[in-house]
Amino acid sequence: MSDTRSLTAYHEAGHAVMALLMGRSIQKVSIIPSQNRLGSCHIQKGRAKQVQDKLEAEILILLAGMAAEGRKSGRYNLQGASQDLQAVEKLAMARSGNPRQASKLVHKLLDKTQHLLANKATWTAVKVIAEELIEHESISGRAARHHLTLAQNQNS
Repeated sequence: MSDTRSLTAYHEAGHAVMALLMGRSIQKVSIIPSQNRLGSCHIQKGRAKQVQDKLEAEILILLAGMAAEGRKSGRYNLQGASQDLQAVEKLAMARSGNPRQASKLVHKLLDKTQHLLANKATWTAVKVIAEELIEHESISGRAARHHLTLAQNQNS
């Protein structure tokens, strides 16, 4: 198994778990490469539950891939997360209006993302989903939700 494949699995699992934590439903998570990406997390439109700050939730979901991959490897893959980071910058600029404030917001939310991923149940779910992806290449959103719920129940 290649290191890239494993890190991609953690990246996509990070997006999936954070999306679920933010009240979004997942359709499918995959590490099957396409033209310009190594994997994907298909998030359904709408929310299963309301969150206070939708823009913040979107940024946390976008950052969670890079943060989970970084937690696994010990370093951020900025190149691999470039599409996510471009979207994060746009959202942060929309919120703050100037580059300096946007940068502060991104750093604050990256810290929050790392804190959320450091939760034992959350990280267990990321690991289990990543292992499933390495074994099967893709899993359903239902399976991702199941793994998160199971991890939360075991660690509560």
